[in-house]
Amino acid sequence: MVETVLFFIFGIAAIFGAISMVWARNPVYSALGLMLTMFSIAVFYVSNAGHFVAAVQVIVYAGAVMTLFLFVIMLIGVDKSESRKDDLRFQRPAAVGLLGLLIAGVLIAGSAAWTTGTRQPGADVNGTIENVGDMLFRRWLLPFEITALLLIVAAAGAIALAYFKPGDEEGDAA
Repeated sequence: MVETVLFFIFGIAAIFGAISMVWARNPVYSALGLMLTMFSIAVFYVSNAGHFVAAVQVIVYAGAVMTLFLFVIMLIGVDKSESRKDDLRFQRPAAVGLLGLLIAGVLIAGSAAWTTGTRQPGADVNGTIENVGDMLFRRWLLPFEITALLLIVAAAGAIALAYFKPGDEEGDAA
């Protein structure tokens, strides 16, 4: 029951974040919508016993990648001024009401008895660091190395394309 409630709460949050990412006119708001979606996906990973993948999701994607996106957005300059006029008068009271509902839902879900299954000794838990590392460096080592090589070649190609301008070769006479 609790998992179902959490799924619906964070499913709606993920959909709201995705829609706000696409519809937002301000790129900073768009990046924040993407971050909400990333956090919601991390909650889905936790509910499926993928704690390590959820931590990586939050640290790498919601932390590092979104920080990079925000730095790029700030570097390209969002110079248009924003209107301080409050067009939606009911927005703040509605946000406070939704916050109250969220807090009530969390308190109700937290007060319920959560039943976790007992783990048999030697049973596999798919979301642990040991299992992820074992699968990555034993079963999937060759695809992992090929992916790393492709990413290095792609990064070198992108740097070369960005550095050299067409018609700017060293052998050309000016």
